[in-house]
Amino acid sequence: MFKFEGSNILSVKQFDRESIEYLFRIADIMQPYAHREKRTAVLDGAILGNLFFEPSTRTRVSFGTAFNLLGGHVRETTGLSSSALAKGESLYDTARVLSSYSDVIAMRHPDAGSVAEFAMGSRVPVINGGDGANEHPTQALLDLYTIQKERHAHQAGIDGMHIAMVGDLKHGRTVHSLSKLLSLYKNLKLTLISPKELSMPAEIIALVENAGHQCVITEQLEGHLDADIVYQTRIQEERFASSEEANLYRGRFRLNQAIYTQHCKSNTVIMHPLPRDSRADANELDNDLNLNPNLAIFRQADNGVLVRMALFATTLGVQDIITKYDKSVHWYSNKSETVI
Repeated sequence: MFKFEGSNILSVKQFDRESIEYLFRIADIMQPYAHREKRTAVLDGAILGNLFFEPSTRTRVSFGTAFNLLGGHVRETTGLSSSALAKGESLYDTARVLSSYSDVIAMRHPDAGSVAEFAMGSRVPVINGGDGANEHPTQALLDLYTIQKERHAHQAGIDGMHIAMVGDLKHGRTVHSLSKLLSLYKNLKLTLISPKELSMPAEIIALVENAGHQCVITEQLEGHLDADIVYQTRIQEERFASSEEANLYRGRFRLNQAIYTQHCKSNTVIMHPLPRDSRADANELDNDLNLNPNLAIFRQADNGVLVRMALFATTLGVQDIITKYDKSVHWYSNKSETVI
């Protein structure tokens, strides 16, 4: 099993199935803290360096939230232009300095391989929050955790599952990383729905097929959505040479309630890494799906906090003493979720 304590979290390739299942058991333990039913001060005095050199909302905030919920403190840097990197400083030098101010670092950077390069100079563990079009390991882990929870709600597991991945599969680092993790399971069917120009990279397909799974490659939504999970992605405009090029594909694969009713199973779970593009010319997941109980996109985002809490706890070696530092939450009252 992967040794979490003191390790960098750079790629999903670091994990085997045993490590994932262990991490998810720790994530389950985090639920009362994430729901603010109680709190823990197990990381009191610890500092997270939250370094986001590429735009982010959910990932950046959920990393900070996860660390705060464990009792730690967060220091943030956002944007390349506001950092010393804009003055020509190397990633190595930046890592040597900023790691002396932190106990763990979460980092996003627009260049593939940049987080691993940064980690070479860091004195503390580094967690990859996304490095260009390369990988997004914590998103893949929270996606897999969401799939496990949603399948469990239907009295099923991940083995033997059918998942349809839809949209920009060429540039979507989330589906690349998730596919690598899914290859650790048994007897899966992956239906890959995209324009030919935005198809899943051949090396990812080969990895999945060599692990014994079935891949169906198509450009058609109709007839291919009868899956247990439909994982929709947005057109990754920032990975194209121009917005005009991205516009050629925007809105090609829309999913709304009518399409869901006609082509999906009654319990097909809908996922999306967010943000979903809700502009009229894209509208990947229509707002008329918001009241569909199988729309899991917001549960998916919530699960990101749980998984990142588990990663911080295991990386810093405090997973076995979390309850020792429990405290009550004096303002808490039983909050019911309101759907708007």
